[in-house]
Amino acid sequence: MQQKWQRWNIASRKWLWIVVVIGVLAALPVVYDRLQTEKSSKTVEFVFDYRDLVEAASYRANPQDYISEQLDLLKSAGVGSMAIYENTLEDYRKARRLMIWGAADIANLTDTVIPENENYTYVLFTSPENSEALAPIIRDTFSSLNIATENWSFRGQQGLIIKTPLEDATLKPMQPDPFTLEMLHSKGFNIVPRLVDSLPYNEAAVTKLLDRYQELGVKRLLFEGESVKGFNDDADLNSITAFAGLLKERGIGIAAIENIKAQQKGFNKLAYLLDYNVTRLYSLSEGDSALPPETIADRFALATKDRNIRMIYLNTIPSRDTSKAQIKDTLENLITSLSEPGGAVEKIESNGFTLGQATAFDVVDSSFQRYFKLIAVIGAVAMVALLVSYFIPWLTLPAWVLGLVGSAGLMLIKPQLFEQALALAVAISAPTVAMILAVRKINEKGPPLRANSLTYAVMTPQRRLAHSLVLYVKTALISLSAVPFVIALLNNITYSLVLNQFRGVSLLHLAPIALIAVYVLLYRGEFVLSKTGKLLRTPITLAWVIAAGVLGIVGMYYLSRTGNSGSVSAPEKILRTFLEDTVGVRPRNKEFLLAHPLFILGAFMAYKYRNAAFIMIIAVIGQLSMVDTFAHIHSPVLISLVRGLLGLGLGLIIGLIAVGVWQLAEGCWRRWSPLLKK
Repeated sequence: MQQKWQRWNIASRKWLWIVVVIGVLAALPVVYDRLQTEKSSKTVEFVFDYRDLVEAASYRANPQDYISEQLDLLKSAGVGSMAIYENTLEDYRKARRLMIWGAADIANLTDTVIPENENYTYVLFTSPENSEALAPIIRDTFSSLNIATENWSFRGQQGLIIKTPLEDATLKPMQPDPFTLEMLHSKGFNIVPRLVDSLPYNEAAVTKLLDRYQELGVKRLLFEGESVKGFNDDADLNSITAFAGLLKERGIGIAAIENIKAQQKGFNKLAYLLDYNVTRLYSLSEGDSALPPETIADRFALATKDRNIRMIYLNTIPSRDTSKAQIKDTLENLITSLSEPGGAVEKIESNGFTLGQATAFDVVDSSFQRYFKLIAVIGAVAMVALLVSYFIPWLTLPAWVLGLVGSAGLMLIKPQLFEQALALAVAISAPTVAMILAVRKINEKGPPLRANSLTYAVMTPQRRLAHSLVLYVKTALISLSAVPFVIALLNNITYSLVLNQFRGVSLLHLAPIALIAVYVLLYRGEFVLSKTGKLLRTPITLAWVIAAGVLGIVGMYYLSRTGNSGSVSAPEKILRTFLEDTVGVRPRNKEFLLAHPLFILGAFMAYKYRNAAFIMIIAVIGQLSMVDTFAHIHSPVLISLVRGLLGLGLGLIIGLIAVGVWQLAEGCWRRWSPLLKK
């Protein structure tokens, strides 16, 4: 009975392969929907931080002239939008709209004694126009916080007394400077407001503010700080929902900032309520704004093409240049990076984008997509069961059945966890199964696993190379079969916007290597248990300890190169730039420089030397890396496909060169080794 059960499970593999193929075909329409979604937004928006511009201008002899001059230069360079904050008294002071003092300062200024029981803030407007425009804004803000104000004048200038300490008064955000808004609008800039959530949510004030923004043509806004507008009062006032309703009425969306330490609180809820009217934004920091112009241009071009970024945020910062004894900023450097020949604007437009106000993706979600996804789920579970079958054959059918039942339950209870877990499982399974089949084919066609076999005839180098190349293509196709499953399972706009992320990148980069190592060590030749026993009884020597340490260091370096935060060496940066400039898309270095050539060389050698199959443990990196490329859901599918195919093509060329070098070295060894022995 046990043997019959074993035969049933092994025989079930061909049916599972049929299910996998059907699942892949069912996933392709979902892939097509995602392609259509990615084509729906092709406008890139450059946004400059106006507060930084005012800060830089405050160190110039004629601040207003400097602001006007730089705005014209930025406009001609391709910057179409200005980020405007909710202003504080300090912002108004830097803009020369008013002056502010504390109680001690005003006592010195008026040559009087400081009051013992009054610690107020004194505001003096620099012109009647500023008083007329800003006084109502200041009064409304502080009265809403139950802080009294009263009129005050000094030397013929109008002002206000705010009955709170200066340190407290300067923290309160108010509506943006109306003069600045009008000036920027008249110069043709779009306004991108930045809102804070530091004050209690006041729907009337927010409505008034958004109405003004609607008049100015605002289509998208950002948030400053740790949370979105209304988050702090959401539990009591349901303020995020109210805020989302106001935004939807006015057709205003939001922007998600890339690579911030933690997503702003309430952002996911607000994005959902806005039907994901969200655009991804890349922010160039103040420090990075001093990088060489060509580096900045490359960053912007890659962000828009490779990561679906549609808003680019520019910052600057004034700094002391002691070598020239002057205060400088990075505005000229930024303008050069955008406008020079071969700069960011030219590169972005050559990639098929246009400059303008960024728009959100129009999500294509066909009515039949859910049914195709269901079939894809069944196919993905079949792939995982196939992986189990090559290690524990008698568990093949139970693994598939339990996988289907578990998937159904998890899909109902925690759908996000289900789709991420199954996507990770199939991403690990496909490249591992592909490499296992490659090793089995080498076992079948290569040298005998038993040393006393005398019937084996070594294949000619031409046949070995032909078999290696066919195996290379077959293995890549099986590995890439995971891609439609991963895309179908994670085909949700939240992954494209990185509001949700594919989990388990480190596991994806380690599990196939470990599984192939186990398979090559224990599943070739003798029965697995007898090999395991031998390994367990083997004495541990110093060489083993050193080897384990080296492997550990290599593994840590390998993991440091995975994910979005992986570090890159200077030579690799040069190579990446060269590939980007020549072919438009850069493949992954570890694929075409290491893993793919090693696959071809390892298979070529293993058809003659049995132990060369251990090279396949490293070669699996190329297979899993191809799948991992598509697991970056924020990258366009076509870019990932071209990157994978280029890696395979360049890896093939380098692999053929490696085979040629090996053949030359082997011939030299055969010729010269007898002389060396003598």
